[in-house]
Amino acid sequence: MTTNELIKKLFIAFTKNDEEEFYKLGEELINLEKRKKHNLVAKELKEALYSKSHSRINSNKRFKTNMPIPRDNDTGFPLLEIKQYELDWKQLILTDKTNYALKQIVLGFKSYEVLATYNLKPKNKVLFCGMPGTGKTFSAQVISAYLGLPLVYINFDAIISSYLGETASNLKRVFEFITNGIWVVLFDEVDIIGKNRDDQHETGEIKRVVNNFLQMIDNFEGDSLILASTNHPHILDPAIWRRFDEVINFELPDQSERLSLIKLYLKPIKKGKDININFISERTEGFSPSDLKSMCRDAITHAIINERDSISNNDLIYSLDRFRERLDLRTNS
Repeated sequence: MTTNELIKKLFIAFTKNDEEEFYKLGEELINLEKRKKHNLVAKELKEALYSKSHSRINSNKRFKTNMPIPRDNDTGFPLLEIKQYELDWKQLILTDKTNYALKQIVLGFKSYEVLATYNLKPKNKVLFCGMPGTGKTFSAQVISAYLGLPLVYINFDAIISSYLGETASNLKRVFEFITNGIWVVLFDEVDIIGKNRDDQHETGEIKRVVNNFLQMIDNFEGDSLILASTNHPHILDPAIWRRFDEVINFELPDQSERLSLIKLYLKPIKKGKDININFISERTEGFSPSDLKSMCRDAITHAIINERDSISNNDLIYSLDRFRERLDLRTNS
């Protein structure tokens, strides 16, 4: 089918309010442009087709693809999930340095055409490092929403197979899938398949998997933004670091950032006159954003189950003390 014929059918589907046909034809047009090597046009069409302005359309139809989700041959479990997020960049409370680094990745991705005129490419392979709960996964979700692209979440539980050689085959199927589209791809906890090959405790199979992963990252030439995250950068194979264009470190929030996070997480409930968020933010040094979120939800729950519609300072102090006990147990165990 020619471009003109596709566009004509697109208009007909739109006037008939046939959303499923409209998106099917839109995908055909994008794939046609990709076959012509018009990668930038294909990228812009994809962004337009799945832009937030069409949020009234059912999400399953928005991200419908003609490509079947790859599955593990043995279990039949999907090797990846395609997710949609409606998030705002303002919800991302990080250090100024980390926030700026993330924005540069996004701006570079959006400036593909301009960079190409200088024979440059945007950084599209980025490694996130940091302690658990510091915002690595959430940042990937916000970037996905900001770019208007679906997030492909790689399911390592399904990829790691008990059958010799099947893990590498699963990885290959994942990379074949993400090459045929424009996505934000998240390899969460990438250390699972990126462990140091010199570790004497690791099996030969894991070392072969690391080799395969390195080769696939090297050979990836798709238009997607690949993000990988790890809580344990010290166990990554040294060669992993060279495969990424950028490495971003996620640090624990300082006092001012903790103050902003606590205010954000307490938005769902009224605040009592005695509440002192500054005091709480000072007492939460060493807390991750995830820890603060759990603490605030705990405090809100404490107020509600005790039949109050506003949160008091005592609710926050109670939850803070309880959470500190949990952190101490976690740290000392």
